Amino acid sequence: MNKKPWYREPYVWLVILFPASAVIGGMVTISMAINSDDGLVVDDYYKQGLEINRVLERDKAAIKHGLHATLNLTDQLIQVQLDKNSDYNLPKQIAIRLSHHTRSGFDTEFIIDRVSDNIYQTKVPQLIAGEWYVQIAADDWRLLQSIRTK
Repeated sequence: MNKKPWYREPYVWLVILFPASAVIGGMVTISMAINSDDGLVVDDYYKQGLEINRVLERDKAAIKHGLHATLNLTDQLIQVQLDKNSDYNLPKQIAIRLSHHTRSGFDTEFIIDRVSDNIYQTKVPQLIAGEWYVQIAADDWRLLQSIRTK
């Protein structure tokens, strides 16, 4: 009777395969959890919840001023055209916040100067592809939009 060594038996490797794949999958999952920042939970969620009324007032102020923004985003340039009521004077600068839908590490914020009557323009860093929330704000108002970059 000629016996094969244990490592030449296919059933032994089949029994070892399932626990080994679970260990490797667990190590990969732990590594991903440690190295990535999901950024989903904020530390001061209660304080942010209390500020919701102030945020809603800013949206109402934009409606009262008749503000509407048109965004034009090219490779390295963002241009914002603001339409308004005739009795409202536009500020010299506006703040823009670009928030990626799923990856908060790429969020950016900057100030844009007015270049003509209702046009604001500045250079922006290269944005990754995907959906972005855009918040345009100044003084007592804010506008929210969503854009897609390629």
